[in-house]
Amino acid sequence: MRQTKRYYVKDSNSLWQIYKTVPFLKVMKNFIFIQIGRYMPFLGIKNRIYMTFLRMDVGKEAAFALMVMPDVMFPEKITVGNNAIIGYNTTILAHEYLKDEYRIGEVIIEDDVMIGANTTILPGVTIGKGAIVSAATLVHADVPAGAFVGGNPMQVIYTREEMNTRT
Repeated sequence: MRQTKRYYVKDSNSLWQIYKTVPFLKVMKNFIFIQIGRYMPFLGIKNRIYMTFLRMDVGKEAAFALMVMPDVMFPEKITVGNNAIIGYNTTILAHEYLKDEYRIGEVIIEDDVMIGANTTILPGVTIGKGAIVSAATLVHADVPAGAFVGGNPMQVIYTREEMNTRT
């Protein structure tokens, strides 16, 4: 089960109440720096932008490929560990607006994780140390350390133990 905090709304759907949940100017600032980061070819500068202006916790030598889209509302709820690779056009969400509620949850990507291109990571999940997420995966639950996962819906393809016995 994902670890998110739920906030129920009345009247219209939760997206119509967006600026009651996050300040407009914060969203605008985040959007600008995320767009700069998406196109920034220099990993060190990109990481510095994410840490300084978005307050993301980014580990040493973490690598965000081009077009990665961190959460625009709550990027400060994203943690990326040392030596992690986030593949091209991956979306990392720390929030979700639903009809009668919205949810906010931290996303923790631990050390030495590899995330394939075009992956979507939902709020409230942890991707364990050394895990591999194949391209185009919808990460809707925690990923065990060292596991190889993929698909939509995400499934464990190999555990760390199974991968170690294959070599």
